[in-house]
Amino acid sequence: MTKKIVLAGGCFWGLQDLIRKQAGVVKTIVGYTGDPSMTNPTWMNHGGHVEAVEIEYDTEKTSYKNLLDFFFQIHNPTTLNQQGNDRGTSYRSAIFYGNEEEKKEAENFIQIVNDSKRWKDPVVTTLEPLTKLYLAEDFHQDYLEKNPGGYTCHAIYFDSYLTQVGDSIESNKHIIYTY
Repeated sequence: MTKKIVLAGGCFWGLQDLIRKQAGVVKTIVGYTGDPSMTNPTWMNHGGHVEAVEIEYDTEKTSYKNLLDFFFQIHNPTTLNQQGNDRGTSYRSAIFYGNEEEKKEAENFIQIVNDSKRWKDPVVTTLEPLTKLYLAEDFHQDYLEKNPGGYTCHAIYFDSYLTQVGDSIESNKHIIYTY
């Protein structure tokens, strides 16, 4: 069985490139979402939409929580409307939830990230209801695979925020790195 999650955290190229390699990820596509007042956005004109990645994942191999964990490892969730040199609302950190259960799990994970104290500032990632994801142009899909030397501001900054304890997962309160 597969499910989908839509995440935004700066330029979609870097997010897609790192996320696609995670265990259980079946497919990724990049697109625009977050501005219900604008239809048919393009790269040159996408209004209040954000650059986002839709991730289809196998629920037998990974989970919503594991994907949130990795998402918070690969971008700075404490910078408002910015990742690296990319600035503006198109580059905001956002989680697009499909239902109240996903929203609650995202809220809980933001608390885990804040409690970890790995970032000097609090998380500013927004939680937004998923309305519609508009596919980005073909040249944006799998961009860093097609252009290995292309720009990205994403990297793995931290290890997991979660630790395995027996059969349960608990938040990892140890500060591994400081930013």
